[in-house]
Amino acid sequence: MKFGTSSLEVSRVGLGCMRLSSDRREAVKTIRAALDAGINFFDHADIYGRGQREKVFSAIWDEVPGLRSRIVVQSKCGIRFAGDPYEGAPQRYDFSYEHILAAVEGSLSRLKTDHLDVLLLHRPDALVEPEEVARAFDRLHEQGKVLHFGVSNHTAAQIRLLQKWVDQPLVANQLQLSVVHTHLIDEGIIMNRSDYPAPRRNEGTLEFCRLHNITIQAWSPLAAGAITGRPLEEPDPRLERAADVVAEMAAEHGVSGGAIMVAWLLRHPAGVQPLIGTTNPARIAGACKGADLTLSREEWYRLFEAGRGRKLP
Repeated sequence: MKFGTSSLEVSRVGLGCMRLSSDRREAVKTIRAALDAGINFFDHADIYGRGQREKVFSAIWDEVPGLRSRIVVQSKCGIRFAGDPYEGAPQRYDFSYEHILAAVEGSLSRLKTDHLDVLLLHRPDALVEPEEVARAFDRLHEQGKVLHFGVSNHTAAQIRLLQKWVDQPLVANQLQLSVVHTHLIDEGIIMNRSDYPAPRRNEGTLEFCRLHNITIQAWSPLAAGAITGRPLEEPDPRLERAADVVAEMAAEHGVSGGAIMVAWLLRHPAGVQPLIGTTNPARIAGACKGADLTLSREEWYRLFEAGRGRKLP
């Protein structure tokens, strides 16, 4: 698929690297499984494992010579842990010029690469000064350290604010989206209704991204296994119903439940890119088969209704 307005050609499914093993051999096994399944897109963040996931990922360069030029590496920055850089500092978000530059340098060092193909701003910083973000992006782009830029967990209004100052196109917005986390889609369904427990306030983010050719990346597209086999901590009728429908549809198509959940996202015309987070080679291969499956409109809505837990208005 084409990635936003960039020239990048990326796999319809990407691998989120948050759960990569800290063991080099296990991490390489997961990455190889993703490559074998046709994945060429790998998503990181500087906070995953406090930098350890980026570090262990770099082991793949020695295992597969020449791979760097054949894959797309993305990372995210902006979240800072409590206690950083001094005891008593709170957890916070930081889009300052200095932090963006320092975060990218750290990611490049850990990943053992001279550039990131894509950098995303991780979660909206309430104290964002778009002029500083623009200055940081300009510096990183001029130095060749970041080729493309985007955001994560941002609303349409927050993207508009950045776009006023940032010269580079924002090519992606990474958002939570799955069969059982349908808020982005629900907003357009329940508009102007009062018979729902709470409004879905995404400010038309899904439509905004479509209008501006911003690729929506779905994080947690498999709902952390909650409806494909992972035991629930507490009974949840909605998740149980969704799990039943996913299992029935998987049996009908002869694929895994993960493939059905991926196919559901890919069926949406927004051109969603699911970033699966499983590290199990069989589950990676199974989920990626969803890219070869086109659900009917009726199948898509059947899953939509089951996942949202209530009938359509």
